[in-house]
Amino acid sequence: MTGRGDIGGSTVRRLQLGARLRELRLAAGVSREAAGYRIRASESKISRMELGRVGFKARDVTDLLLLYGVEDPGEHERLLELTKAANSPSWWHTYGDVLESWFHSYLDLEQAAELIRTYEIQFVPGLLQTEAYASAVIRLAHTNPSQHEVERLAKLRMTRKETLERPDSPTFWAVLDEAVLRRLIGGKEVMREQIVSLLQSCENPNVRLQVIPFDSGGHAAAGGAFSILRFPHEELDDVVYIEHLTSALYLDKREDVDNYAAAFGRLIIEAAPPARTPDILKGVIADLDAL
Repeated sequence: MTGRGDIGGSTVRRLQLGARLRELRLAAGVSREAAGYRIRASESKISRMELGRVGFKARDVTDLLLLYGVEDPGEHERLLELTKAANSPSWWHTYGDVLESWFHSYLDLEQAAELIRTYEIQFVPGLLQTEAYASAVIRLAHTNPSQHEVERLAKLRMTRKETLERPDSPTFWAVLDEAVLRRLIGGKEVMREQIVSLLQSCENPNVRLQVIPFDSGGHAAAGGAFSILRFPHEELDDVVYIEHLTSALYLDKREDVDNYAAAFGRLIIEAAPPARTPDILKGVIADLDAL
């Protein structure tokens, strides 16, 4: 079986490698300027490497390990293997022709996470969408997409859903505004199928689904949708992901993450408890059948 430590793609590998190199540099008392000089690069290049924002050359990693006084052959081998993995295409690379560049990192992070907390105000989260619903959302989100693009992106979304079926699946905790369930994305039949699918998702022990009813009034995250991802790798900090129409934000500063985590904590209190979700969904299905 493949453990989550082997999942995540090049983004996660770069973050892991960069964090480890920074740890070794600090332990050795070496400045970024000195490290940059050793590999014929600038201080800013070392900073970008340690933040996982650029690729790595095996020669540079070897030179830095020697500079930092790392003598353990096992550590050298492990980090060089990590370098190779960081430079390898991610699982989703075959969909690169239809993917927005700013979404690439999220796909890697999603696959590597052990806990994903998400709040949605408009659409069902991607990991819980049916193919018909996903296709309808894709048509709304893109300007005049071709049928080929819609089918490819919907297939990608269905592949992402397999994350929740893995033996080491992350815990997925979603809080939905009731408007998500009431908006007829794709029409009545598509929406009914989607709500039934959500009802089935409630039986997955790795999925926790809550709904904020209309009658609850205002709530803690009125500003918009967001996701918080946590990882099993101790060197990786939590990341907040906020998607916009033509871009996305990735926040990992402790203050930002803490603020969003606190907002999510208030949301789960304001939402109906998970045990009520099946009844809420059945009520939505009954209302759809009455249309």
